[in-house]
Amino acid sequence: MMNLADSAPATNNMLGSEADSQRTLYPYVTGTSVIGIKYKDGLLFAADMGGSYGSTLRYKSVERLKSVGKHSVIGASGEISDFQEIMRYLDELILFDNMWDDGNSLGPKEVHNYLTRVMYNRRNKFNPLWNSLVLGGIKNGKKYLGTVSMIGVHYEDDHVATGFGNHLARPILRDEWHENLTYEEGVKLLEKCMRVLLYRDRSAVNKLQIAKITEEGFTVSEPYSLKTSWDFNAFKNPTLDAEGSW
Repeated sequence: MMNLADSAPATNNMLGSEADSQRTLYPYVTGTSVIGIKYKDGLLFAADMGGSYGSTLRYKSVERLKSVGKHSVIGASGEISDFQEIMRYLDELILFDNMWDDGNSLGPKEVHNYLTRVMYNRRNKFNPLWNSLVLGGIKNGKKYLGTVSMIGVHYEDDHVATGFGNHLARPILRDEWHENLTYEEGVKLLEKCMRVLLYRDRSAVNKLQIAKITEEGFTVSEPYSLKTSWDFNAFKNPTLDAEGSW
């Protein structure tokens, strides 16, 4: 007859191996806002290169804009390691698609739909990927731009943003964006949004990249900094008109 005590270690091992297979339970190293817009000839994305360890701005060279296949670009805010896991999923998806060798390739709409299923599936397993994603691209002359959250909420629009950008940058985009933006005007608009985020978001760093995607392909700028000014009265004495004891 089996001794129940003898079976206890096996049960513990099984529980241990289940725990070992868990992914991110809490976000540790995170990136902040990503902004994407359509412009006259394609799409533009902007993201800074900061990676925060909790409230500490630990890393300052984290690239969060990546190409996906021939037609798409993805940007991510949230947990950096989970973004790497998502890129592994996408690499496998693109490789599998290429293996068919049928002359067709996945476009941005298909990739966006795939990501919504992945995020929603992981959310339903109570093991989410802690990211908000922006996905856009051009295929057959049609521009596509969409976003998906860590719980699978998704939509497409002419301009999208994640994180603080959804609160601080999109009001600017609603006022100033139009479909006939030139490349120079689009970059200027994104820089205005990123400057506002730099002033107001403690996780933002003054080192950013801008990605451009057209029918010719994907390019991303070298990292650069924005010209800023901290001489505003509100910055000099932020508690001047604040109520309460400070």
